[in-house]
This record gives sequence, C-alpha cells and structure tokens, in this order.
Amino acid sequence: MKVLITGGAGFIGSHLADFLLEKNVGEIYIGHWSGEKTENIDHLKGKINFVNLDIKSTENVRNIISKIRPDIIFHLAAQSYMTESWKDPKGTLETNIIGTFNIFDAVIKEGIDPIILSICSSAEYGMIKKDEVPVKETNEFRPLSPYSVSKVAQDMLSYQYSKSHNLKIIRVRFFNITGPRKKYDACSDFAKGIVDVENGNNDFLKVGNLEGVRDFTDVRDAVNALWTLYKKGEHGDVYNVCSGNGIKVGDILDKLLKMATKDVRIEQDKEKLRVIDDPLYIGDNTKISKLGWQPEIDIDKTLSDMMDYWRCKINGKK
Repeated sequence: MKVLITGGAGFIGSHLADFLLEKNVGEIYIGHWSGEKTENIDHLKGKINFVNLDIKSTENVRNIISKIRPDIIFHLAAQSYMTESWKDPKGTLETNIIGTFNIFDAVIKEGIDPIILSICSSAEYGMIKKDEVPVKETNEFRPLSPYSVSKVAQDMLSYQYSKSHNLKIIRVRFFNITGPRKKYDACSDFAKGIVDVENGNNDFLKVGNLEGVRDFTDVRDAVNALWTLYKKGEHGDVYNVCSGNGIKVGDILDKLLKMATKDVRIEQDKEKLRVIDDPLYIGDNTKISKLGWQPEIDIDKTLSDMMDYWRCKINGKK
C-alpha cells in the first residue's frame, strides 16, 4: 500500500507520519514544498519517502501523483492560520482551493482510485448560536474569515468531486487540534511564552482574549481519528473530529501556569485579539464515535507534553 500525506511536514502531518510508520502500513510519502522547514519530520529521514510537492502547481501535483500512484491520500496541505488569511487572503484561497482541485484533477487524469481524506475545518461553521452547541455536521456555514471561506470551498469541492466523479473522498472537519509541535494557537503560545519566562528570555507573557470556550483534541487522538475514518468512514460523507467538550481559554492558561517553574506575569496584547473571535465553539462527535473512535488523551496530559516540548526545543534538546 502507498500513502501520500500532503502537508506532511506540518504539525498534524508529522504526527500522522509517525502514526502510520508505527503501524507499518507500507510505503509512506511525505509531500512538502521545497522552502518549508522540515524540523517536524527530520527524525523520519531514511524511514519514509520525502517528495517536493507544490500544491499550487498543477504540473507538479500531477507528476507526484503519477509517480507514486497512491492508494490513500491524506490531504493536509493548506494555509491554515486564521490571522495569516487576513494578511494574504488571495494566497490562502489559492492554496486551499486550487491546491485541493489539483489533487482531485491529478487523480482523475491518472486513472487511479485512492481513498482521499480531505482535511477541512470547524471554522467553516463560523458564528455559532448558543442553541446550536454542540455543533453537528449539518450546521449552517457562516464563515467569518478568508481562511474559513477557503475551507468551505474545499469542503464543497470535495463533496462535488465525490458525487460528480465518484472519487472516494471523506471530508474531515477538525476542531481545535493541539499538542507537541503545534505553533500559533492559544495552548502553544501560552506554553512557549511560559517557558521563555522560565528561561529569562521574556519578563512576562502576552495573551489575547481569555474568555472564549474551545473544543480541544490532542493531535495523537486526531491522527487516530483519520485512520478510523480511512478504515470505516463512508465515502462522500463528512465527520467532525473533536472532543465534544469545551474549556475556557483562561482555564487552559491557568493549567499551564501551575506547571511553570516560576511565577509568570500576564499582560494582554491587543495584537493577539482576532478581527472576529467566536465566543463558543464545541463540536458534536457522535458520527465518528459510532465508528468506534473516542479521544483518549486528556487536556492535562496534552498541556504537560507541550510544556516538555517547548522546554526541550528552547533549551536545544531533542
């Protein structure tokens, strides 16, 4: 069996590669663009195959798909940062929409029939009403950022190609996925900031809005969910991947502060406040739970491992 992970050098992709290698699934190919940092996957060199993949290049994607002829494609490549999408909306739309089209188009033109997991986002749901929590897959889309719009388009493109071209596509809507190697989310920013203060690199920790309630899932549970969906998910269908539980961002901070080796002073940073910030985001994982998946790693373990990750990284240890 041949497996292609687009965006394989990223946070989730690297953990998925670890998971698949441990399962000994066959030939694993990590697709990443040539200018991308590979620190998340350097430990995998010599164990799996690395290929230069520019998701926005129709020709490059076609060549890679033609060469590998994968049996499974985990399509994770994306511009995945909400704040970056406000700075570069065009680039976000091109990467997330055209990149997805290039994968589907190459599969059709090469005449292969892989199972494709198209990684979408809970951001598609946008502004959630209180009576809609927990959020089901049937909830209305109300996207509130260029990133969210790009993911709605990817999601609907995936649906269309599954129906119009009979591609074996499973759509996956991740909620907040976090854990070791994560960057630029509240958990990671807090953990890194606390370790910087521990090491004397900063005098205080800058924070944004602490009032929001989020649904966090450990990345190691998330990649297990992808494997469950590959094995048992219905082609053409969509699944939330989430814990089903909400936790206040301020409570995440409190948990991490208790893990600190010294007192940490907090200051609010206006630059960390989003243009639009959704106050309540909790998902319904009933559909994937019926396939036998449940999150197993609790938030305290996740946060502890993140603190260890940043302590090792900042102190130059592996």
